[in-house]
Amino acid sequence: MPLKNSHSHYGAVTKTFHWLTALLILTLIPLGIYANGLPYDTSEALAHKAWMFSLHKSLGVSVFFVALARIIWALSQPKPGGLHPDRRGETWIAETVHWLLYGSLLVVPLSGWVHHAATTGFAPIWWPFGQSLPFVPKSQAVADLTAGLHIVFERVLALSIFLHFAGAMKHHFVDRDATLRRMWFGFPKVSGVLAAHRVAGPLATALAVWGAAIVIGSSLGVFTRQETSAATAGLEAVQSDWQVQQGTIEILVRQLGSEVSGSFSEWTASIRFDDSVSEGRAGDVNVTIAIGSLSLGSVTSQALGSDFFNASAFPVARFTADIVAIEQGYEAQGVLTIKDQSVPVTLPFTLDINQGVAQMQGTTLLDRRSFAIGDGQKDEGTLGFGVTVNISLTAARGS
Repeated sequence: MPLKNSHSHYGAVTKTFHWLTALLILTLIPLGIYANGLPYDTSEALAHKAWMFSLHKSLGVSVFFVALARIIWALSQPKPGGLHPDRRGETWIAETVHWLLYGSLLVVPLSGWVHHAATTGFAPIWWPFGQSLPFVPKSQAVADLTAGLHIVFERVLALSIFLHFAGAMKHHFVDRDATLRRMWFGFPKVSGVLAAHRVAGPLATALAVWGAAIVIGSSLGVFTRQETSAATAGLEAVQSDWQVQQGTIEILVRQLGSEVSGSFSEWTASIRFDDSVSEGRAGDVNVTIAIGSLSLGSVTSQALGSDFFNASAFPVARFTADIVAIEQGYEAQGVLTIKDQSVPVTLPFTLDINQGVAQMQGTTLLDRRSFAIGDGQKDEGTLGFGVTVNISLTAARGS
């Protein structure tokens, strides 16, 4: 059997690409559905779920490169003509489906890959270069957009596969022609006038299908970040001698050997502080954090669930502390309450005050087990016990 295509037959290389792609896709789709439905309530369950997702993502990257190679090869080869030149409508549909297949085989894995690169945490890609992509920032907006595109294009791919398969079965069992046999290994007899291929019309139809799919997906909300069952607690304004102008509360944890970072977007701080005190108690601080405002990459929903922060039952966390001047800066010495667990916490921090504006930077390390967070995750290799908390803020002295 020849390696290259002719005007009437597909070559061995094209056939190998076709069936390898089919095998990968028919593995990936059920694998993704299976992995998505797996629980993650124990260390063993989370590790299994992550492994299955890593397999799904790694095979998806493989599909992208196989599809890219297949398209490059196809562009260098003649495409065998259709067996029914008189069936213009049917040929148009078949050509459109082929465009949908080729395009979807690129954009489905690529959108999933970009989503992976834009977010943090959970299920690394096994390819050595797979965790990040050039020009793709760590961004929730990019992650939401590409997650939605992945869903939309995946549906288009599934529909295209169904139509492609249905067409092949029709040709084989109803028309009893050589359409399917031409793609199998062998050299079936082909006779008669072959249909010329159209490009512009079917390509335009395929683009219209993709556009319609995006519009439908947008109307269904697939590009909007899915809200968790825990609503973000509304925080009331607080009286403070120092008014916080901007700041971040960031947490870092290791999951499956990779660092996952996140932050709380909604919190308040009531601060009393006398910067003339150089030793001992200089004031106090009372911080309230809306747990539901946590963003933790791809594991946000998991983190807000009942085995972790349980945000629906415990919507806020509180840190009440004295501000103490020490030899090397300051410490906030107090109690942190998360869920129903209150734990003594010391937060060392530096402070730079210039013309009534204070710049504060502090870091402390917590043990999630002290707050009954992730009790089912008993393996530190799956989910680290230590959680680093980084706090930075800018506050102006009140009038």
